[in-house]
Amino acid sequence: MKKLLALSLFTSFTLILNAQPILNLDSCRALAIANNKELLITQEKIASAYHQKKAAFTNYLPNISAAGTYMRMQREISLLNSDQKNALTHAGTAINGSIQEFAQVIGTQFPDLEPLISSLGNSVVDPINGFGQSLVDALRTDNRNMYAGAITLTQPIYMGGKIRAYNKITQYAEELAQEQHDAGLQEVILSTDQAYWQVISLVNKKKLAEGYRNMLQKLDSDMEKMIREGVATRADGLSVKVKLNEAEMTLTKVEDGLSLARMLLCQLCGLDLRTPITLADENMENLPVKLANTNFSMENVYANRPEIRSLELGTQIYNQKVNVTRAEHLPSLALMGNYMVTNPSLFNGFEKKFKGMWNVGVVLQIPIWHWGEGMHKVKAARADANVARYQLEDAKEKIELQVNQAVFKVNEAAKKMVMADKNMEKAEENLRYAHLGFREGVIPTSNVLEAQTAWLSAHSEKIDAQIDVKLTEVYLKKSLGTLDINQ
Repeated sequence: MKKLLALSLFTSFTLILNAQPILNLDSCRALAIANNKELLITQEKIASAYHQKKAAFTNYLPNISAAGTYMRMQREISLLNSDQKNALTHAGTAINGSIQEFAQVIGTQFPDLEPLISSLGNSVVDPINGFGQSLVDALRTDNRNMYAGAITLTQPIYMGGKIRAYNKITQYAEELAQEQHDAGLQEVILSTDQAYWQVISLVNKKKLAEGYRNMLQKLDSDMEKMIREGVATRADGLSVKVKLNEAEMTLTKVEDGLSLARMLLCQLCGLDLRTPITLADENMENLPVKLANTNFSMENVYANRPEIRSLELGTQIYNQKVNVTRAEHLPSLALMGNYMVTNPSLFNGFEKKFKGMWNVGVVLQIPIWHWGEGMHKVKAARADANVARYQLEDAKEKIELQVNQAVFKVNEAAKKMVMADKNMEKAEENLRYAHLGFREGVIPTSNVLEAQTAWLSAHSEKIDAQIDVKLTEVYLKKSLGTLDINQ
């Protein structure tokens, strides 16, 4: 990709320096790849899949989290009811009453002891009432403002194979994103080559149409002279003019088609649609044609095709999803540790202080009975995996057919090329004899027009045959999975 970016930057710099940029096929490919939005999207998908893989690996590592809370309570929780609070705060008074009753009973028999016992009862009222009040105060919760916090550490030990399967899924997903990018890259190259050779074809057909028009203009001029000399009829002149008008219309259509083809190529290359580009192969009279190698191995084709590799990765992903589904219904074991703080704290009565404690333990979860839910989910996941496998097999069959069709088209294009060369030789020879006979006055105008039309058709067929050879080679490389930016 670095080489590709450098080539794209160099090409863009060249386009800025030159008012009439000249592009070859490689530079068009580089510009199209650098400016294609679908490829930029797949690049971001690759980055996303990479980070998802990294995120999946963190499931093997301890998870540390912290939580905190504050609550404002409308009412305070009380451990004692109102009667109990009243009894404790007046315990001394109650005891004094009992002592005074006891003193009256004793006083009937021992009058001297009554004042002593009465004074003893009065002396314990305040201390006992104070003790009761302090006990009520000590049992007050004062929980209207509550704070709590915890730091938790969780270390998975056994999750039924879910973590391992999920890591494999994200690894396959990253490879799948890369394969989809490669497939998109080949599509961009194919589209660019088609647009490039379409422009070359129309450029040559424009030259051919101009040559044909000039030929008819020359013939029309000769016919005007012959009509004035009385050696040709007005009908012969009109037939030539009709052909000349048809040639003008054909040239106009070719020019319009060429303008649209250039716009399409500019759009693919990320250039302004009205950029006056010139292609390197426009001025070549005969395009260099090299017949493609049609020897191939289907195993190599399957290994090279991004579509097959994508489906293989998809099959692997679905197989791992079966393991994930199965793991959801297997026992799981994890190590947990906590450190918790609260305010009010209960470790030394009710205190308005932050105090905490740590704890550690293991968590074991064992599914017992879910009415066959796990079994049905596993079977559904297996069915999805079988669908992916059948899609892979179907794709292999279609690709084998596609490759053989591409080979057939390559061979057919080679045969058409040979026939087009022979037809062009015959058409040029026929045109030469027609012009010679016309000048000698032994061949009528209609025969000359037929020879010129045959010459035009032969040249047009040769251009089409050359472009077909180029494009069928690209189609074959695409079907074989060997289409690359450097080819």
